[in-house]
Amino acid sequence: MVAELRIGVVDSGFAPSQASRVLAARQFQLDGETLREREATPDRLGHGSAVLDVLFCVPSQVSFCVAQVFNERRQTSPLQIAAALHWLVEQRVALINLSLGLRTDRPVLRDACTTALRAGILLCASSPAQGEPVYPARYPGVIGITGDARCAQGQWSWLASAQADFGAPVAATNGVAGASVACAAMSGLIIDFLCHKPEADLTEVMTWLRTGAAFVGAERRGRRNE
Repeated sequence: MVAELRIGVVDSGFAPSQASRVLAARQFQLDGETLREREATPDRLGHGSAVLDVLFCVPSQVSFCVAQVFNERRQTSPLQIAAALHWLVEQRVALINLSLGLRTDRPVLRDACTTALRAGILLCASSPAQGEPVYPARYPGVIGITGDARCAQGQWSWLASAQADFGAPVAATNGVAGASVACAAMSGLIIDFLCHKPEADLTEVMTWLRTGAAFVGAERRGRRNE
């Protein structure tokens, strides 16, 4: 098993009780049209700490770098997320969990995702089960994840749909449910895989996910893997 694996999380921050597993944290906020980078503050929204609760199921050797882009409301911008991604690239994380999605494609966000992917970082982003596509989940190379009620803990589905690549459990955690939790659950499974195969790239991870899916497709049930 790898001695240490760094994981990035772009969300609303973390709770003080979670600080022992947070290696680094920064806040990225807009002041008018100016991006400000500050010290992270405690999670006031509760979304980021709920996502981290799901991710904390991974081995204790894994540490987290948290980029805070939400405050009291779950509202952010492509510029904030892009800045967060660039900072996480500098932290040399192996995977970034983005339990969020924006309706509009913006070059600054697309370019930041491309930079992370070229650095060999896996990007996991949530996508709603229905409706219009969201970003960054829709970008090439980003693993798009939505909720799938068929999946129990430790299971996932290979959807290969216009909405998402994979589905994962949607059970509520501290009032947060749906695609946000599913994204964190899938990230956790991938992190566990990386703990045993830290050299795995996107192609190898995608092959493993497709092979190990408990369900294939949005409607029909695939063969359950032993």
